Amino acid sequence: MTTPEPRFRRILLKLSGEALMGDGKYGIAPTVISGIAREVKDVVDLGVEVAIVIGGGNIFRGVAASADGMDRASADYMGMLATCLNALALQDALEKHGAYTRVQSAIEMQELAEPYIRRRALRHLEKGRVVIFAAGTGNPYFTTDTAASLRAMEMRAEVIMKATKVDGVYSADPKKDPTAVRFKQLSYLDVLKKELKVMDSTAISLCMDNDLPILVFDLSRHGNILRAVMGEEIGTVVGTLKPKGTIPRAKGA
Repeated sequence: MTTPEPRFRRILLKLSGEALMGDGKYGIAPTVISGIAREVKDVVDLGVEVAIVIGGGNIFRGVAASADGMDRASADYMGMLATCLNALALQDALEKHGAYTRVQSAIEMQELAEPYIRRRALRHLEKGRVVIFAAGTGNPYFTTDTAASLRAMEMRAEVIMKATKVDGVYSADPKKDPTAVRFKQLSYLDVLKKELKVMDSTAISLCMDNDLPILVFDLSRHGNILRAVMGEEIGTVVGTLKPKGTIPRAKGA
């Protein structure tokens, strides 16, 4: 019996910092991050190349601090450092499950992570390493959603997989409105016009301009990362998924 081929060959997985908290109100739940790492390793074992952008909301939220009176740029830089803590924790969890990883940071910190270098990141992916991008874009006023869109395009990913706490995009908050309807597919303009909370408008616009699809799915259901990679119909697709194919390789070493 032949094993089914993955639907995607290279993905960018967007994880929020809050996804690492589990049922807690702060920090990193070891069982949760270990479970995520195990699922990512299952995907890597299929030959899928995985890049990850991780947020820092479980430790510090720059937007919230700015709303409370802190200088926005300072608050955003603190949020970027929070993403680095999460990236190192995820790297440790992945390596405990046998996945080779590299952390690349948009803010230089030589003792902890590689600086972000696009060609080096591409080579890591081609060699089967999981690349975790930390510190967002390295610039204040830009969210990790925008960083995910930017890195996905730079890495020539076939899709952004945004892992959330709900099973797709709804017309309203399903926890507050029992009549909320889950969308199976949306256009980028639908998301912008209806102000749906998928990603911020800058990230959506970047994806729209570059025809990069987004798959929003529920991370809390075990095995959903693998289901998404295999092409099962889960969550909500924003844009249009490309036909199954191979990734163009960069020339040289």
